[in-house]
Amino acid sequence: MTEDVWSQRDTTPDAIDDALRLLLHERHAANRSLAPARVLNLIVVVDRDWKGEIANRLARVGRFHASRTILCAVQEGRSKLDARAIMSYEEPHDGLGVIHEHVEIDLGPEHLDRLDTIVDPVVVSDLPTMLWSPHGHDRAVNALLDLIDVMLLDSDDVLEPAEGIARAIELLRFAYVVDLAWLRTTPWRERLAASFDPPGRLESLGQLAGVSVRHRASSTASALLLAGWLCSRLRWDAAPLEPRTGGGLLGGARRNGDRVELELELADQDMPGLAGVTVRGANDFSLSLDRALGGLCAREHADGEEIVWQVLGASRGEGGILGEGVRQALLRDPTYGPALVAAERLCPV
Repeated sequence: MTEDVWSQRDTTPDAIDDALRLLLHERHAANRSLAPARVLNLIVVVDRDWKGEIANRLARVGRFHASRTILCAVQEGRSKLDARAIMSYEEPHDGLGVIHEHVEIDLGPEHLDRLDTIVDPVVVSDLPTMLWSPHGHDRAVNALLDLIDVMLLDSDDVLEPAEGIARAIELLRFAYVVDLAWLRTTPWRERLAASFDPPGRLESLGQLAGVSVRHRASSTASALLLAGWLCSRLRWDAAPLEPRTGGGLLGGARRNGDRVELELELADQDMPGLAGVTVRGANDFSLSLDRALGGLCAREHADGEEIVWQVLGASRGEGGILGEGVRQALLRDPTYGPALVAAERLCPV
């Protein structure tokens, strides 16, 4: 990978834009087989002390890099803008090569209320724009809402899950929301849905009597979103869960006058997200999916018999989750909004 680099202290947004244009002009003049990627802008607002950690996470998203990434690093006491622009590419041996652009802007808290005036000249016009603010900075988010199309967030990052879910619902009024907590549930949702896809099994969905979701303590929002997804898709009336002794949440949802037991249990695991899911139905039926080496361990109990098998390749890892989050900027998931609303109803009062 080759890089062209520009940097300047005490700079302006227009100077950054001019530098990007000049870098692109010079590179295209030197090699007409190189063209800039023009798919997605990604704006990232971070604490400057954590800029390196976030940059490393972005570097691991694989092929889902944004066309132009603008990383705004907030530093206490700073009053001027410093900037660095990088164009990275591989010299093509056959056909066209693609240039990805990365801009870092060091700024101070006083810039956040008018961050739109700093970022607007730097984004590529007429492209979808995604915003990610992993360290909060609500002032920056509010300033950029009119500029963006997609908000990337992680409801699991908020200490109180109810606050994270409420914030996601609020942001849905202004932009399409991509929630990393929701994406962590994707393998579980896909495999649960596939388990009931056969015609002979589909009817048993209407007879489910209980759901248990096992999750890391810091991933309660993910567990609530999975339970909310089941409530919204199966038309269960969600009601607030209650804290259970030893941690977790316990309660139920209503289905045509019947009660479906819902339980969120804490599990000891290193990685964020879910550890397992169990659904129980009539006639002693149960299906469990649990995290295991290389995928998920599936365990089905029905008619007095138990079957165990391995589901391969279920986890993307955190790098894959973030990469999928960037990719989702160009897609739309109609099931997230209803699941989010149901998850809010499940939050303890």
